[in-house]
Amino acid sequence: GALSRYLDFMDSYLAPGETNHPSDNLGAVLAAAEMKRASGAEFLTALAVAYQVQTRLSDVAPVRARGFDHTTQGAYAAAAGVAKALRLTRGEIANAIAISGTANNALRVTRTGRLSHWKGLAYPNTAMAATHAALLAAHGITGPEAVFEGNKGFKETIAGPFEIDWLKEDLERVGRTILKKHNAEIHSQSAIDAALEIRAQPGFSAKAVRAVRLDTFAVAHQIIGGGEEGDKRVVRTKEEADHSLPYMLAAALVDGEVQPEQYAPERIVAADVQDLLRKVKITPSAELSACFPQWLPARLQVELDDGSTLTASRKDYHGFYTNPFDWAAARAKYDRVTRASTTSAELGALAEVVATLEERPIVELTALLGRVRTITGETKAG
Repeated sequence: GALSRYLDFMDSYLAPGETNHPSDNLGAVLAAAEMKRASGAEFLTALAVAYQVQTRLSDVAPVRARGFDHTTQGAYAAAAGVAKALRLTRGEIANAIAISGTANNALRVTRTGRLSHWKGLAYPNTAMAATHAALLAAHGITGPEAVFEGNKGFKETIAGPFEIDWLKEDLERVGRTILKKHNAEIHSQSAIDAALEIRAQPGFSAKAVRAVRLDTFAVAHQIIGGGEEGDKRVVRTKEEADHSLPYMLAAALVDGEVQPEQYAPERIVAADVQDLLRKVKITPSAELSACFPQWLPARLQVELDDGSTLTASRKDYHGFYTNPFDWAAARAKYDRVTRASTTSAELGALAEVVATLEERPIVELTALLGRVRTITGETKAG
């Protein structure tokens, strides 16, 4: 889980009061599927269960404003997905969900103030605990059956009242998840696109920038723009940089991209980007806030030393549900992120298995993933 999460280049789901990353469930569900030597189709179904539980709980029972992290809903989702992959009975699945949901309620301080390594490890920890809960349930351990509606349960103590009829749910919410085009916090994607458009305009020079002004929606301002979750102009680490809209805009304007290279320690502290990020002003707009989460709007102005102003606006980006990645775009992102890890032959073999996973046993994927780890070690040793 940590290996797939820590880069912070995964998918996202936007609900009005919650943002989460359902692919955080992948590692735990994959491990459970491998343990049972499941088919690829079984694995994908179990992962879809985790996606549906997490996204729908985020829709109806957001917890961010109450001071809890989105991993709180993830405790239910990961347990459901893992239990499904383990082929547990209906009763055992219910106990797995109850144990995990009762035990794993994380604080939002994980993602506020001075960010730590825990930002990237919080969900893997939840998924690990959820897996443990499912294994306990498989051995007959029971959990509180009224975890949601009971006395001092999830509704009463954390989420508040909500209704959801799981018997009427399908597994299609994955269709509203979105992928990151830029290696940056999800709410920044459209703004970064706008910055890159301005950078390409005639007359632009990063050295000549006097001021950068971004109008954005309230959630982006709150989480990454210097709002209620802390000042985003003090950037010293990767964890702070990929959740700082001023840093990400500055990096886009200077470097022309926001990819893993922009989070190298020496890049983060370099004078050019540090100076520019302090010229960024971010303002929440009621007009743009009303468009979220159906759209991801951004209006950007860059004022130059000569008094001229360059502008760009976006309401979505390539990777948003309105303009989703096709296989070619997903493969291009995969190739870029993984090209330094192993050989092109190994990467191609992995991509082929993923493309046809529903027709294969899951061990074909896990065997290749294990081989990549070995090659990476050999490459570094050599």
